Order: sequence, then structure tokens, then C-alpha cells
Amino acid sequence: MPEGSLKSKTLEADTEDQLQELLRNQHRTDGLPVILPTQARVDAMLEIAAFAGFEGDIVIGQVGPNMGFATVEKIAINAVMAGCQPEQMPVVIAAISAICDPRLDMTEVQATTHLLTPLLIINGPAVHDCGIASGSGALGYGHTANLCIGRAVRLCLINLGGTWPGISDMSLLGQPGMISYCLGESEESSPFEPLHVSLGYPAQSSVVTVTCVGAPHSIMAVMDADDPNSANRLLELLAITIASEGNNSAVVGTGTIVVCLTPDHARVLSEAGYNRRRIQEELTRRAHHPARYVHELRYGPNHAVVKALKDPDEPHYAISSPDSVLVFVAGGLGLYSYVMLPWCRGTHENPYVSKEIVFSDMCDFGGPVEVVAAH
Repeated sequence: MPEGSLKSKTLEADTEDQLQELLRNQHRTDGLPVILPTQARVDAMLEIAAFAGFEGDIVIGQVGPNMGFATVEKIAINAVMAGCQPEQMPVVIAAISAICDPRLDMTEVQATTHLLTPLLIINGPAVHDCGIASGSGALGYGHTANLCIGRAVRLCLINLGGTWPGISDMSLLGQPGMISYCLGESEESSPFEPLHVSLGYPAQSSVVTVTCVGAPHSIMAVMDADDPNSANRLLELLAITIASEGNNSAVVGTGTIVVCLTPDHARVLSEAGYNRRRIQEELTRRAHHPARYVHELRYGPNHAVVKALKDPDEPHYAISSPDSVLVFVAGGLGLYSYVMLPWCRGTHENPYVSKEIVFSDMCDFGGPVEVVAAH
């Protein structure tokens, strides 16, 4: 892109500190310092995007609740601010394409009092080509690509979706994943086919799968080679966590359930004869409580929902269908796997959306202190 060809307005100040303060005061950041989106830095992102077939003025979609237009140029500006490298730009484009999919109900997601936020699961060559972590601490600190890609999505949600805590984003407490929630599947550590292959994509494709969930719940399960019941115990612990009465899914029973198995737990299940589909089916079958128990705890014994129960002892299932359970492998070796649970609300009841990533390996650009507006 030639210099000065961007359509976004520019902001100017005497110093970088003043620009940072201006962006913060206008609610154009996530509260943390950003990389200033100079013309040259944005151009570098757009060059990679163009190489992948996305010109700057292409509209990827609209971001709720403000329904701001997510042009490739606007996505590039927010990706720069988040600290992304140019070669990561196609991952961000694919993630924003998923975010803009009406099935994710981002207007409702961004306005709810719940603590859900988009989780990005990356599969395929992009995991290695973009430096996305999938092993120990993949959702924690120290993994630059994960943090920056996830943060780019949050900045787009702020700047294009128009949300801000306590004003339009009404989450009562929030959670750290609202800053960045991104990791890769550890395909090399998994005994199962990659997640994206199970969703119908070719193995050589790079894919981002996005669903809106809460923070991870850890499940401790000690696996014993001399205990033939190890796999069954693990499945029961996962199901109990999913059906825990305090969770929305235990009551509403819809939405996407995310199960992140660490390699040790995945191996034990595989050796016991479980593939991904069997795990999905087993969790769907096991995650339930008697209807009266679930609803009385939530609403009280005198609530109309409780009084309307036709069969109070009938099982009330926390998972609507095996297809609504996303099972993948990530993290380090050890005793813990993880469950991320949905809000279950919105018109489409918290599904997941997958988008293919088209990327290149070009990188390394820089620029002066003149920044482009993120909104």
C-alpha cells in the first residue's frame, strides 16, 4: 500500500505518551498500552492481507452491538495496536470473520451480565507458522502470538463493536480472558484427529474455531495404569463439572461446552477405546441431575418453573447434543484437564463457528509516530 492511502482518519500529538493517553481517554484501548498504529505498521499488515486476497476496503462483517464495519483496514489497525506481527494478520481476519457471523450473537454476548468472551482455538499449519502456543501455559502469560491475536479480537470488539465495561458491556465481574483468549490445539500430542478435521476441514487447512465461554474450570483426575476404571473416572469428573448446578448450562442445557484435555488425559481415554465422538456422547449422557434438584437450587421451591415440572425426578441434561461439545487437546503433561462453559442464551444459544485461515509468511516492517484511528 502506498503511503497516505488509508481511509481511516489520523490522530496526531507531540509525543507518543500523549497519543497513548488520547487513545485511552477515548476508550480505544483495553486499558493497557498499545503499539501505536502508524501508517507504515498498518501498511505492513495490509500488504500481508492483500497477499492473502484481502484488500483494505473489503468488509469482513459487522461487529455488534454497534454493528461497526470490520473492514480489513480497521482490523489491521487493531491488530497493530494489539502487538500482532504481520504474518498473524490472516489469523485475526479469520477470527473476526467468525465474530461477525450472526450465529455468535455478539450483540447479546457483549451486553450480557455473564462473564463469557470469545475463545479462539487454532488448528493446522498456522499454529506453527504464527508461533501460537498449544502446550504448557498456553492460555497464560509469555506466549506472544496467543496474547496478541486474542487481544486484537478484543480491540475490534471495543472499537468496532462499541463496548466498554459498565456502559455497554454489563458483565458483572468480567474475567481475564476478556483481554485475550486464544490458543492452538496440540495436534502432535493428541491421539485423536485434529479438531478441524473432525469439523470437516482438510488436515492441511488452517482453521480458527470461535465460541463464547467463561473461564476455564480445572478438573483434577489422577490416572493410574493399574486402575482399569481411570478413563471412566475422568469422564465422570468432566460430566459432574459440566452439570454443576451453579452453571448456566446445568439449567438451560444449551450452548457449546468446551473440553480441553491435556495430553495425559487424552492418552488414557484413547487407550480405553474412546475417540472424540465417543467422548462427546458419554459426556452428553452423563451430565445431568434430577430436574427438581436443579431448578429448586436455582429458583427456590416456590418458583413457577419448579411448580410446572411434570416429572420432577426426570433427568435434566446439561448438554443438548454431542455435537455441541468441542473436545480438543492442549496444555502440558499432568493431572488437570479443563472445561469452559457457555452462557447458553442469545437467539442462537451459544454455538461455535469455524473459519478457514489463509495466511502467508511475510513480515518485518516499521513506521513513524502518526497513528490511525482504530474505530
